[in-house]
Amino acid sequence: MVSDELWARIEPLLPVVPRRTDHPGRKRLDDRKVLCGILFVLYTGIPWEFLPQELGFGSGMTAWRRLRDWHQAGVWQRLHENLLAELNAADALDWSRVVIDGSHVRALKGGPQTGASPVDRARTGSKHHLITEGHGIPLAVSLTGGNRNDVTQLMPLIDRIPPVRGKRGRPRFRPDAVYADRGYDHDKYRDLVRAKGIRPMIARRGIEHGSGLGIYRWVVEQTFALLHWFRRLRIRWEIRDDIHEAFLSLACGIICWRRLRNLSLS
Repeated sequence: MVSDELWARIEPLLPVVPRRTDHPGRKRLDDRKVLCGILFVLYTGIPWEFLPQELGFGSGMTAWRRLRDWHQAGVWQRLHENLLAELNAADALDWSRVVIDGSHVRALKGGPQTGASPVDRARTGSKHHLITEGHGIPLAVSLTGGNRNDVTQLMPLIDRIPPVRGKRGRPRFRPDAVYADRGYDHDKYRDLVRAKGIRPMIARRGIEHGSGLGIYRWVVEQTFALLHWFRRLRIRWEIRDDIHEAFLSLACGIICWRRLRNLSLS
């Protein structure tokens, strides 16, 4: 499930856990096998406790702990940033614009970063907020309660774009323009975007559809489809928000990896 090429990028990022010499206990399960278990849960959406033992990926609790620990160590964020750097070096990132949007998911068990969703009969839910470059490659993602207005995450998402290396000179983190739908139509936020040297291209309320921005904004919807192709992200099952955020960050890394792999095959 984890190719040699992808594992070669992940393995150096994993923290080294020295084995105790006085009471070593059971030998720690191989990291690559546990990662396969984490990805199995992410792809299939299966509950942790139902992770099949015959696959050799360890128990669901072992996979859960590694996902938590590696997320806290920043492994998934560094993987995402490293893959963005490789894509940037291959001229695969379009910095002329970024596109932002939000998507609601149900949170059946509640927990932090949940709220009554106005688009789902006030059921408890969360929102995935995503910002992509011009081709739809994810640059940053965040999690909020389902009752949060999309526009409140406009500036935080722009600020979450990591400095992307891969070329000579300073890392790139500022796009030329940001595209968004009518949900982000507030002059206050337009001014904040302009203050960062970015051109706001935001549809306005009260005017007929057909502004032409849709030919640029569709890429973020495509990326949401890729993100929610991972069954574990279609519904939020985790009570802990950091575990769901770990899955989000890992999924963004995998999407970037697929785009990079397709470039090498073309």
